[in-house]
Amino acid sequence: MNRALVLFLVLCPLLTMAQTGLDTKSKKAIELYIGADNFRVRGQYTEAIDALTQAIQKDKKFTEAYHRLGVVYMAMKDYPRAINNFNYALTLTKDIRKQKLIWFDLGDAHMLSGQYKEAIDVLSGYVNAETQNKQRIAKASGWIENARFAINNQAVSGKYQPRALSDTVNCFPLQYFPALTADQQELIFTRRRGYRLEDDEDLVISRKDPSGKWLAPQSVSPVINTPDNEGTCTISADGRKLIFTSCGDRGYSGNCDLYESIKTGDQWSKPANLGPNVNSGDWESHPTLSADGRTLYFVSDRKGGFGRNDIWYTTLGENGKWSKARNLGEPVNTQYDERSPFIHVNGQTLYFASNGLVGYGGYDIFYTEKTGAAWSKPVNMGSPINSHEDQYSLYITADGRKGYYSHEEDLPNGTEKSVLMEIQIPENQIIKFRSNYVKGVVTDAKTGEKLKARIELFDINKNEIVSLVESDSVSGQYLMVLTQGSEYGLYVNKKGYLFKSLNFNYAEMKDFEPLVIDISLDQAKRGEAAILQNIFFDVDRYELKEKSFTELEKVGRFLNENPQIRIEIGGHTDNTGNPAYNQQLSEKRANAVYNYLISLGVSPKRLSAKGFGSAKPVASNETESGRQQNRRIDFTIL
Repeated sequence: MNRALVLFLVLCPLLTMAQTGLDTKSKKAIELYIGADNFRVRGQYTEAIDALTQAIQKDKKFTEAYHRLGVVYMAMKDYPRAINNFNYALTLTKDIRKQKLIWFDLGDAHMLSGQYKEAIDVLSGYVNAETQNKQRIAKASGWIENARFAINNQAVSGKYQPRALSDTVNCFPLQYFPALTADQQELIFTRRRGYRLEDDEDLVISRKDPSGKWLAPQSVSPVINTPDNEGTCTISADGRKLIFTSCGDRGYSGNCDLYESIKTGDQWSKPANLGPNVNSGDWESHPTLSADGRTLYFVSDRKGGFGRNDIWYTTLGENGKWSKARNLGEPVNTQYDERSPFIHVNGQTLYFASNGLVGYGGYDIFYTEKTGAAWSKPVNMGSPINSHEDQYSLYITADGRKGYYSHEEDLPNGTEKSVLMEIQIPENQIIKFRSNYVKGVVTDAKTGEKLKARIELFDINKNEIVSLVESDSVSGQYLMVLTQGSEYGLYVNKKGYLFKSLNFNYAEMKDFEPLVIDISLDQAKRGEAAILQNIFFDVDRYELKEKSFTELEKVGRFLNENPQIRIEIGGHTDNTGNPAYNQQLSEKRANAVYNYLISLGVSPKRLSAKGFGSAKPVASNETESGRQQNRRIDFTIL
């Protein structure tokens, strides 16, 4: 339930009821009643209950005392006692003005308890009777809509029930807002050392052992964690870029700002404030990064939004600077609050919490799909993830089959409980475009030296860049996310080296596993050759297919960056068919590439083309996969 509304109900005196006159003539009862409210507004609930109990003892038909006693129990999250007192208060009065006030609070209590049918009955009576308070009519009508939705979307079968992670992970008083790397080997989350808001928050990380069990969490880094609070975080798919919330003395511009730290080898860099394009003088938190770490979504309560807390986004330019943050807009943001966004590694599905959309009451988890620049109408994730209790965070694995989130529960003793949960996603909620990844190490082909290289992923059917990452300068490690629904060309580039290309056709693939591919780069020297993996022709044809253009533009860029280099373009076939025909076909295909490069502005003096037919196989022609490898275009440095 909307906690801001609950706070409003708790802290604001029941002025309207006071104006209707109290249902007692006992001066002592009235004195105790007024005194109880002074305790209540200061959060001294035990004293308030004691005073109201005494007032009721003075007059057992004191309607307002029972009502206010229910309000105190609401503030303590003790909804059963609140409901009992509201119901008893209703038996004591026939005054419709007083009944309306009690109905509203009773309906709220039923919603907070997940008693949807009872909430509809009570709130319908309120809506039918109330004619003046438009704001409360709208709120009650919204609760009724939520209750009907909840009744029609009850819990799914037991196999989808969530389970808490082991006590090895859930070892702190509170833990929340989990984030994982794409390979699901590292889990980062926020932990709090106590139950009070002023207790220290830090970022911790748990890693999987070889058997797949989560190990005991450790501090992410002493460079990142301080005596002040470090809160909600996000990590890039490769685990090397971390953005987190800090509300401490780091020279921040607002009451909470976003900071960035980069991992090189095993060391995290000193956190840097994301600057005025992202941070404002207001509150920024709940960051989530795209897989390549170049698009950031976050929550802010700055001016210019649709509600109090909205989702905003920014992108990282080629100059390494974040762009001016923009509001994500409708239909995601509402006039109420949106929180804890999570962008799936596919870059197309955004999960977030909202109390401004129809759901089970309070904050529910929703998702929306991106098509072009637009976002679809949000869809409620349903039960068992959502319930009458607030749900704030959800992480969905690359394959879409598992979710991780923090289950937060207000306890009757005034404290709260928060543990990390894992859930199998119901079949009807599995994302449309699932992802896996390719990872490995980039090295020098001759020396084995680990290399920092630029790795680009292109949708070759659209000739559009999808993702851009760099391998680690110390370890040479890289990770690139691959998503269903596209055919990709992956390009590994480093100045002074021949670029290397790979092809991944996931346009129609439904089931696939993560890949480990180590990449060795040859220095750009005479005699070195590069196979062009993303050049395509129809069978027995030599006209270039459009999806070849991305690769050829890469060759053109390589030549422009290395103006001293001349290359020979080689065409090759397998050994099936007539050798003379194969020779002719290989020559025509090599010339097609030659002519396209000239059209890109490459000087003909730097190019030559030659067909080799089946004379230079790189694999056996005895198998189809071998023959496929032999049908290729390459280039050699002259």
